[in-house]
Amino acid sequence: MMRFDESYDVVVAGSGLAGGIAAITAADAGARVLLIEKSEVPGGLSICSYGAVRSARDPEAAFAYLKSTNDGRTPDDVLRTLAEGMCKIEAYVRDLAKINGAVISTSVAEAASAPDDLYRRRVGANYPFPGNEAFYHTTVVDVPGFDAAKHYPWANGAPGGPKLFKIIHDHLAKRGVGIRLATPALRLLADPATREVRGLRVAVNGTERAIGARRGVILACGGFEGNADMKAQFLEGKPVFNAAARTNTGDGIRMAQDLGAALWHMWHIHGAYGFRHTDPAYPYAIRLKRHSDWFPGESHKAKLRMAWILLDQYGKRFMSEYQPYTQDTAVRPMQHFDPVTQKFPRNPAFMVCDENGRRMYPLGKATSNDKDIRYAWSEDNLKEVELGILKRADTLEGLAIQLGVEPEAVVASVSRWNELCERGADEDFGRPGGTMTPIRTAPFYGAPVWATLSNTQGGPVHDAQCRIVNVYGQPIPRLYAAGELGSAFGHLYLSGGNIAECFVTGRIAGRGAASLARWNT
Repeated sequence: MMRFDESYDVVVAGSGLAGGIAAITAADAGARVLLIEKSEVPGGLSICSYGAVRSARDPEAAFAYLKSTNDGRTPDDVLRTLAEGMCKIEAYVRDLAKINGAVISTSVAEAASAPDDLYRRRVGANYPFPGNEAFYHTTVVDVPGFDAAKHYPWANGAPGGPKLFKIIHDHLAKRGVGIRLATPALRLLADPATREVRGLRVAVNGTERAIGARRGVILACGGFEGNADMKAQFLEGKPVFNAAARTNTGDGIRMAQDLGAALWHMWHIHGAYGFRHTDPAYPYAIRLKRHSDWFPGESHKAKLRMAWILLDQYGKRFMSEYQPYTQDTAVRPMQHFDPVTQKFPRNPAFMVCDENGRRMYPLGKATSNDKDIRYAWSEDNLKEVELGILKRADTLEGLAIQLGVEPEAVVASVSRWNELCERGADEDFGRPGGTMTPIRTAPFYGAPVWATLSNTQGGPVHDAQCRIVNVYGQPIPRLYAAGELGSAFGHLYLSGGNIAECFVTGRIAGRGAASLARWNT
């Protein structure tokens, strides 16, 4: 007979948006809920996000788009459920925002108020598939009296994430949901005969405790960004560094596997390329500046100048540095393997710019959600030169020597780039003309940049009811998934899509777990 140190109706693992919404929903359904978090601080990866919740206006159109972008890798009923949920998100967020008077806006309203802003005028998804026009973003503009630096000083990301998380955090407090930090989940506890989940074994101050879940367990503990071994096994390239969330080490994936869970989308990651800090103790890659997305077929509207080009280890360009959704797909060409040399010749690649590019804007943006880890990139990039993250030289040849690349190849590649800039068209890799910036003015700057992921999408398979299923397609009793733990996105990501999943799947999982009869009544 199992013995527990304490019991609740529903136990949720992970304190990001998915876990928070699942806990709120379960509590509203009458369940006694415990929310546990591995990290010393709440918020997960969600608190670092832009906080733009991907919403939709037409469930059929949204489904059509999701079906195209997932390319047969996700079942229709799961995608339909996501599409339908996206159509309810704006109303739900607005209702939640009443708790602290948060001001909510949508990208539809922004487009109407700024018709001449080329980056706001397009309302829709990232790619020209049927149904893309159905999508928009719901965003928290302001939370009265809220100061992110004061309330969440450990959160170092985009400004929108903390505002959105504050709404969820306030709701958890209002309902009295217990949040236990520094409490990692270790194993699921299940009936040995039926594999019906009974609770979780957790660690508290170095001591293991058994927590019973009389109705169900919801795993909302993210992906495996911080697990080097899992990345080496499931991703093509290596190394692939993470931009944040070092505590996301695949715990939920392994726990679900222990009960026979099937896996999906393990290869699919959301990311681009980033710098490495010269301090070996700093645990994250630092992504290059986030540029606005552009829509395929409308590349002429992309006008934001990108200061750099990328060269491979032979000193040659190999990709468009500014893809339609650079922060999502740019990590893919970085993982190319050359079977002749037995190398990954683009990882690291080398970022190169000139003095004009150095002056444009901060070239990097660090992200973290850790109690004692924070790095702020300098506005003029000179601190990074002093630290050695960026190399500087008076000539391209000198820069190439510092980077360890053949000088003649670097000079030839930059000369070719400058010729293309004069023509206003990237004939080699199709980078939008309005983003092209010549590299002519000394001194010159460069750095190795590595394949970098923001988050993984893979994990345990779940059905349309967010029940985790085993390798035979059968639901594992009383076990649910929410958020990016086994995300539905299996081929192309949708900006704001994981946040939308947090809301949609968090609500479904919370309702599902809370609706079950107590197993020990």
